[in-house]
Amino acid sequence: MVISAKLSVLVEVMPQNLSKEKSPSLPPQHAGKEAQALLRQLMTIYDVKTLVAQLVAVGDQHWSPAILKRAATVVRAANRLSAKEYAHLMTLLPPPPAHHPHYAFRFVDLFAGIGGIRNGFEAIRGQCVFTSEWNKHALRTYKANWYCDPQQHRFNEDIRDITLSHRPDVSDDEAAQHIRDTIPQHDVLLAGFPCQPFSLAGVSKKNALGRAHGFACETQGTLFFDVVRIIAARRPPIFVLENVKNLKSHDKGRTFRIIMQTLDELGYEVADADHSGADDPKVIDGRHFLPQHRERIVLVGFRRDLQLHDGFSLRAISTLYPAARPTFGDLLEPTVDAKFILTPVLWKYLYHYARKHQALGNGFGYGLVDPLNPHSVARTLSARYYKDGAEILIDRGWDRPLGEKHFDDPQNQQRRPRRLTPRECARLMGFESPQGYRFRIPVSDTQAYRQFGNSVVVPVFAAVAKLLEPRIAQAVARRDREDDAGGRPR
Repeated sequence: MVISAKLSVLVEVMPQNLSKEKSPSLPPQHAGKEAQALLRQLMTIYDVKTLVAQLVAVGDQHWSPAILKRAATVVRAANRLSAKEYAHLMTLLPPPPAHHPHYAFRFVDLFAGIGGIRNGFEAIRGQCVFTSEWNKHALRTYKANWYCDPQQHRFNEDIRDITLSHRPDVSDDEAAQHIRDTIPQHDVLLAGFPCQPFSLAGVSKKNALGRAHGFACETQGTLFFDVVRIIAARRPPIFVLENVKNLKSHDKGRTFRIIMQTLDELGYEVADADHSGADDPKVIDGRHFLPQHRERIVLVGFRRDLQLHDGFSLRAISTLYPAARPTFGDLLEPTVDAKFILTPVLWKYLYHYARKHQALGNGFGYGLVDPLNPHSVARTLSARYYKDGAEILIDRGWDRPLGEKHFDDPQNQQRRPRRLTPRECARLMGFESPQGYRFRIPVSDTQAYRQFGNSVVVPVFAAVAKLLEPRIAQAVARRDREDDAGGRPR
């Protein structure tokens, strides 16, 4: 079978230690149910076409989508998987981190996306014990890249199934107990929660149900409230919340005031809480780590009674800026498929749309980045990038003066700009090193663009994790002392 161009990049990042020699049957310890379980697990990550291509590349026997699906559903059919095929399929799953099973602390990953925040906390020897992510495509990418111990980790799709916030018949005490029953104890809570308009529920309805109102009422109906419920029930020593910079100004600042007041009433000190303005250390720009302007607000909270917060400030993140940031050109492929070059029709539309708005005196338009300029910084990659790529277009030598005079010049049209490839997006967001291919992208280009556009600049949160490492160690030491004294269950 010929592996299609769409699969070739994915196959390229997967280990290829394939011999054409016939291998023995799968050993008894892997037979039947274990082979079937592996196939089912892989089918939650990769499409059937990709898995068939991988098995055919091993070369032991014939495979087709129908045969693979039967092997995943019928135990006897799964027995046909050879030892070599089984071993190769295992390489398609993420391996445990180097420090497994000797973890330094535990964390949960809420609204996880594709794991951008998780990366940094795993790098300082953390163990993820719970992941919540509703998007099935993002979950595929997450599972393709992050090891999750089946004995100590669980996935959740809808966080409301944990918090029971959509169940008005459930009391706050019952909901809190359900959270404690389903989310393991942890030292750090991570959440890149979505920003939604805060709705006000009726106090009379709350009173009728015997439930709290006030701030609980003000945050009801938002996913932030689900994070609040989990923090209140589980009381982690530290949390890290992430959102867009505009959260501070949403609803004339009211939304942010409610968030900060709610966290304070939960008994947490938020780092740099009193800072605001242009130099607010809670707002971190990814351009300090990678050539992309991407500002995010980061709320680091410490449980007040543990006295972990004294002296901590996100302003210290500047000490972790890289000495030499990769250039935009460093992240690009030497050659790309022609499909990433803008069509003449799309380029003409974007070009004239930008000129029209420039004439009106506003900034709407495309962002053209010169890859040869070592100081180039791209605009913010967005989840809508798959539509036209307008915010980050790579200059391929377009002659601007000639374009002004004669837009349709044939030679100049050969130099139309292109959009980033998904692999280049992975590098621009820090999931991948410059020129790297390790991060697995098991989804379509459209879904990949959405996922990277919704994510975070990975090294930003790796730096936040590094700053927090000694505080986390203090929290773990205290927790261990309490466990030894029988103070609370793990």
